[in-house]
Amino acid sequence: MTATSSPATAPQRPVSPPHRRYAKGEKRSSDRSVYLSIGVALIGVAVTLGPIIYLVVGGLRTQQDLSTNPTGIPDPIMWSNYGNILTTDIFWRQAANSLLVATLTTAGVVLFGTMAAYPLARYRFRGREGIFLMFTTGLMFPLTVAVLPLYLLLRDLGLSGLPGLIIPQIAFGLPMTIIILRPFLRALPTELEEAAFMDGVSRIGFFWRMLLPLAKPGMVTVGVLAFIASWNAYLLPLLLLTGDPRGMTLPLGITTFQGQYASATTLIMAYTSLAMIPALIFFLVMERRIVDGLTGAVKG
Repeated sequence: MTATSSPATAPQRPVSPPHRRYAKGEKRSSDRSVYLSIGVALIGVAVTLGPIIYLVVGGLRTQQDLSTNPTGIPDPIMWSNYGNILTTDIFWRQAANSLLVATLTTAGVVLFGTMAAYPLARYRFRGREGIFLMFTTGLMFPLTVAVLPLYLLLRDLGLSGLPGLIIPQIAFGLPMTIIILRPFLRALPTELEEAAFMDGVSRIGFFWRMLLPLAKPGMVTVGVLAFIASWNAYLLPLLLLTGDPRGMTLPLGITTFQGQYASATTLIMAYTSLAMIPALIFFLVMERRIVDGLTGAVKG
């Protein structure tokens, strides 16, 4: 018998899905939208960074150079403008005051805001939505409307100086904090809370031991916003921090410095640049965490 061998079948190549062919008009419109988006982004960057760069570079000029060549390269470069400010004791005292106020304000906003947002997000009780609405309406009243009655109230309570500045800033920072943290805390799995209660953990223990670590992204977000708002605050310090410049914060110190050196524009620009840099660096470092906290994502 002769065995017949079947011819070997050639391996079949995987069939790739057909590529979509774009029409010429569709491709051009897509390219135009990309270029338009890039152009708008570049314009936004220029509008945002332009004044900051001009302010920093202006602090390196002489007064004559600023008048004759305001948009060119500084000639000569006056590093002494920044050096003279950094060697003064008043600048560092004002920077320390701003750091102290911003740190304590941030701690109070994050702590009390989380404590208030926790029951509003996790529990059902009568009047819950009304309480949340009360915090929401706090955003409708700017500080300029309430600053005079607030000043009179603080004066009657005997609160002045830095303590009188920290407490109102915490109060004005709570509405935004609660609005951001409430949906974030509501998205946390209820199974974790039920398991903790079954293990004998109290509500307060769950809050401190489990809720705060899970809510860290949202707390970082509201903390950064509270820190920057406190660092840049001007109106309330203007009413409460009067007298000795050593007891002022940096935004108010800029105004005082401007009054003393009204003709030295380059020194004023250098002082303003130095006062702005800490908050700018802090925001750039924490930018990624701000985005993560605003998304409200919970990673399991």
